[in-house]
Amino acid sequence: MQDLERITARRSELDTLAEELAKQLQEVQAEREELVIAERVLNRVAEQDRAAEEAAAAVAPAPARVAGRAVLLIPHRGENPDEAALPADYRKILAIVRAADGPVQVRGVGEELGLEVAVRGKLEPLRAKMTRLADRGWLHKRGDGRFTARP
Repeated sequence: MQDLERITARRSELDTLAEELAKQLQEVQAEREELVIAERVLNRVAEQDRAAEEAAAAVAPAPARVAGRAVLLIPHRGENPDEAALPADYRKILAIVRAADGPVQVRGVGEELGLEVAVRGKLEPLRAKMTRLADRGWLHKRGDGRFTARP
């Protein structure tokens, strides 16, 4: 009789253990399914990032070499202007001039960009960029040296 009781007790222990293991297996399978979904999402996000980078690279201005130095080409403004072709700092300048109520001075744009406007040498590179934008049709440079946005 003792053997039969031990067998019954052991079977009961094993049944309890089997139930615990089945529960753990369900939890593991649920977590694996969540990880598969997370992996798919991350792969899609990575694909979208790569596509965005490729699109940005296709639109980015082509670097050129002048006198052995690399320079960035600022495209001329055409009938259908694409500001994405401009470098980021030129787009910021363009946005500041457009947001202004009227014609702006280089000093005003420099203040918006956070430059030290009291130091003339800090404004000259900005003046050159704004003039370059005007030369290529993105801005209009007035006779008094102020700039306005083209419609």
